[in-house]
Amino acid sequence: MTEEHTADGATETFVALRNLLFTVAYEMLGSAADAEDVLQETWLRWVEVDLGQVRDRRAYLVRITTRQALNRLRTMSRRKESYVGPWLPEPLLTTPDVAEDVELAESVSMAVMLVLETLSPTERAVFVLREVFDVDYDEIAAAVGKSPSAVRQIAHRARRHVDARRPRAVISQRQTRAAVESFVRALEGGDLQGLLDVLAPDVVYMGDGGGVKHAALRPVVGAGKVARLLTGGLGRNTVPITLVPTMVNGGPALAIHLDGVLDGILAAHVEAGRITGLYAVRNPEKLSRIASETPLTLR
Repeated sequence: MTEEHTADGATETFVALRNLLFTVAYEMLGSAADAEDVLQETWLRWVEVDLGQVRDRRAYLVRITTRQALNRLRTMSRRKESYVGPWLPEPLLTTPDVAEDVELAESVSMAVMLVLETLSPTERAVFVLREVFDVDYDEIAAAVGKSPSAVRQIAHRARRHVDARRPRAVISQRQTRAAVESFVRALEGGDLQGLLDVLAPDVVYMGDGGGVKHAALRPVVGAGKVARLLTGGLGRNTVPITLVPTMVNGGPALAIHLDGVLDGILAAHVEAGRITGLYAVRNPEKLSRIASETPLTLR
């Protein structure tokens, strides 16, 4: 095979698997910007590979991506230690098919991504590869530099950790839409009781301003506190505010515009017809993937 044909084959394979590789990196990192950097690093290593020696190109690329993401994840852990206030995943405007794929939508949801933040870098890599992408233990072992038996133990420990903290899955998209619509009506009308009716008693609100925009510096828990926070925040605004329903990370969200300019994203998690989680991202550095849809895939 000529060098030109080899290069063409490498490019064709990478382009075909790019959405998968981005999804792997994003689920490991929670940052689209860092996931894109990982893909660039993966590409630079991939074009140096002798394809004649590669038995499974998909597995090989996932392995390179995982190694690069692990390196990046350890660097990010140090950055997060000095982050101002709660750190939330970078929200992605997603295509309708993501919401229809229940497994994919759950794995990239804000609620589950936050649970993944509580894992160590290696635990997160093993969990994502095994539980989300169904990679076999031998391949995971090669990717993370552990023995297959060690990977099995890590996978078991990570699964138990996530299961204990994972929110219950959304059962009905109809219920979810109805809850979010009720929430918007109450919020736009300044209806405190309406908010209390749609918020779960133990709802958790988290805000991420990154020290650039105003946001709660710690989670706010409880329907009464969250409702007052939201209505009070709207009341303090002196410019027109618009709430635009959208889909972020495969779930319902609101794009918040102040005087016509995007100010933040408010993602919601709904269980049994009531909102149990609200995730507000105002950090401008995390809003670049809201202008256009990001394709995600498990395959």
